[in-house]
Amino acid sequence: MKKTIPSILSILGILAVLAFVYVTLKPQWVSKGEEALAEFSTDRALAHVKEIAQEPHYVGSANHEVVAQYIESELKELGLETSVQEGFTMSDWGNLVKSKNIMARIKGSNNSKALLLLSHYDSAPHSFSHGASDDASGVATILEGVRAFLYSKEKHKNDIIILFTDAEELGLNGAALFVTQHKWAKDVGLVINFEARGTSGPSYMLMETNSGNAEMVKEFAEAKTTYPVSNSLMYSIYKMLPNDTDLTVFREQGNIQGFNFAFIDDHFNYHTQQDDLAHLNKTSLTHQGSYLMPLLKYFSNSDLNHAPTTEDFVYFTIPFTFINYPFSWVLPITLIALGLFIFLIFIGKAKRIITFSDMFRGFIPLLGAIIVAGLVTFLGWKLILQIYPQYNDLLNGFTYNGHAYISAFVLLTIAICFSFYNSFSDTKVTISHYVAPLFLWIVINGLLANSLKGAGFLIIPVYFGLILFAAYIITQRVNLFVSLLFSIPALLIIAPFIQMFPIGLGLKVLFGSAILTALTFGLLLPIFGTFIRKGIWALFFLIASIGCFAWGGYTSGYENGKAKSNSLLYVYNADTDKSKWTTYDVNLDEWTQKYLGQDPKDAIALNNLPLFSKYSSGFTYSADAPKIALAKPTIAFLQDSVRGNTRFLKIKITPNRNVNRYDIFGDPKMAFNNFKANGTAPLGQKGSQLERKGAKVLSYYVVNNEPLVMQFSIDAKTVFDMTLIESSFDLLTNPLLKVEKRASWMMPTPFVLNDAVVIKEKIKPSKVVLDTPETTTVAQDSLKVVKDSLKPTAITPQ
Repeated sequence: MKKTIPSILSILGILAVLAFVYVTLKPQWVSKGEEALAEFSTDRALAHVKEIAQEPHYVGSANHEVVAQYIESELKELGLETSVQEGFTMSDWGNLVKSKNIMARIKGSNNSKALLLLSHYDSAPHSFSHGASDDASGVATILEGVRAFLYSKEKHKNDIIILFTDAEELGLNGAALFVTQHKWAKDVGLVINFEARGTSGPSYMLMETNSGNAEMVKEFAEAKTTYPVSNSLMYSIYKMLPNDTDLTVFREQGNIQGFNFAFIDDHFNYHTQQDDLAHLNKTSLTHQGSYLMPLLKYFSNSDLNHAPTTEDFVYFTIPFTFINYPFSWVLPITLIALGLFIFLIFIGKAKRIITFSDMFRGFIPLLGAIIVAGLVTFLGWKLILQIYPQYNDLLNGFTYNGHAYISAFVLLTIAICFSFYNSFSDTKVTISHYVAPLFLWIVINGLLANSLKGAGFLIIPVYFGLILFAAYIITQRVNLFVSLLFSIPALLIIAPFIQMFPIGLGLKVLFGSAILTALTFGLLLPIFGTFIRKGIWALFFLIASIGCFAWGGYTSGYENGKAKSNSLLYVYNADTDKSKWTTYDVNLDEWTQKYLGQDPKDAIALNNLPLFSKYSSGFTYSADAPKIALAKPTIAFLQDSVRGNTRFLKIKITPNRNVNRYDIFGDPKMAFNNFKANGTAPLGQKGSQLERKGAKVLSYYVVNNEPLVMQFSIDAKTVFDMTLIESSFDLLTNPLLKVEKRASWMMPTPFVLNDAVVIKEKIKPSKVVLDTPETTTVAQDSLKVVKDSLKPTAITPQ
């Protein structure tokens, strides 16, 4: 028993360090309403979230205007003069919308460039999202932060622009409208943007700049935020993902740099009806406030006229500390580590402390553990998806019990590591075998120094490992306390990535966490290698892993608050005069089966014109649906003339029912020139020809039933082949349909057109008519229809 006490104490010490890292990632307290009025109060910010997130408020809904009016009134309550910017933009995603931005400006005493505080106020469409985290939390952070700043009467040199953008969820349209068309845009020197990609967790800082990041890194360090969480590897990964924010528009269209702050945990709530006040983590909101207040104070007084720099900095955080140094140091630091490593091996060999044979044998347990853990985790997750096919229902790839599976596979990896070192190593040769992980980490850092310098900080734990190695070469003794002390940097810097990767990228990358765990185990070998009973520890961690797997299985079901997502659409093909029920779901449930039946047909034919979705989701099943009376849109050709080899067209599509979206498609062979929609040209268009992928021409998100007017030219010999899809988001409330409400453990699938009544129709050339002004029909929000207690016509579902 005495021999196991040091091992137990070591494990407890490692757990204590990991707990400290986790606890200090963000504030663990919530600032109350009775806080000093000059301080940020989480409770006061939550009051804003409560007001904004009462109902879904996507663009085109009645609640969207209610939220806009609330924000305007709160800015005026702060004594600020507000202004509104409205106008059409067509993003490079091909999304057209009329946005309504809300803004205010606080004058500074000696303005260099203005500091812009940014968040969007629209919620995601299609999925009944209340937008509490995304992005009522951002709006609330700014409103409360500005209130506290104004109350403190802080002197500031720079102007402060407050901008709440619209239509971020549709294609960053509000930000594009401001950057390309508002006179204040040229005054902006720096943007601070608050976002959310989940409903909890620490808020990560991500920089966006077209040049080097050196000045931004230095300035952020000077601002001295209390709980910084970031590193220079994160933005590199962020750039590879389809997760652009409003700040991206400022960088790309206006060459304006800035900071993003976003929390990403509980990603399964992102863009769903569970993005509500109940699921918003209060300490995550507190973390946002802890960023804003020092940054607002600092940047409102700093010189924002910095000339662009090409220099980049490596940066990373440990609890309460932001560390940075130039990219130019990365390669020298790595080469010095390599030189020191070779020198220590030479000394150890000369003193006959280590042997080459023992060093080479050290690669067997290390590489064996890495390969086996990676393969077992990769194949294990595939097997789990087969056992629990319902996990595929969540498109974002992170299940409600995702943390249980992270724990399970990490514990299993540790068990595998102990098993390999129990079989192929011994306490007597621990330091000789420590050469293998040190060498592998130096090689990895050498590769990163050449290809991904933002990860250059990963060499720092290696230096502490080299110090331990040197201590043994000099003293020929292993001190467990010293080993634990010098292993802390590996736990502080590397361990958070083990959890962060699957949270940010989905559980499909769990194998990466397993490999990183095995590599970290190697760096901690001076601790684990001294364990006498490695086989017992392997069994212990295996049992713990099985316990986590069992918990994952036990919690694999759905319940209220952890709902199953499903989808249903009613599609009427006006050309064939036939109607279909259809879904994106792979696993049908009792709700969808009421309409699709027990044995539905595939929906291949409905995918010939694929609707945009974040994860490229297509229709899976369909079934015949009863035909109902739907008012088709009016398609009018206002111009159709040929001059020379060019055909000039102007088409107006007017809805005859309350609609929310139009998707327009054209044969990929059609080349559209000088394209404009509702008087606006696509942003970033190069040349006269419309750039598009596949058949999509545009998606128009309708506000107040305003018609769509397209004007363009094509080659006179080109065959005209265009199709429209008109959608209204009222499947569950449409008075012509009797679709039952979902059970409490279900919710609409996000990221796709859902709960919609759809008309699909060919756009057929007709006689040219004169354009006559029409009275705009104000669409009634489908969410309000519920309260009207409309009595739908009974339709028997299949």
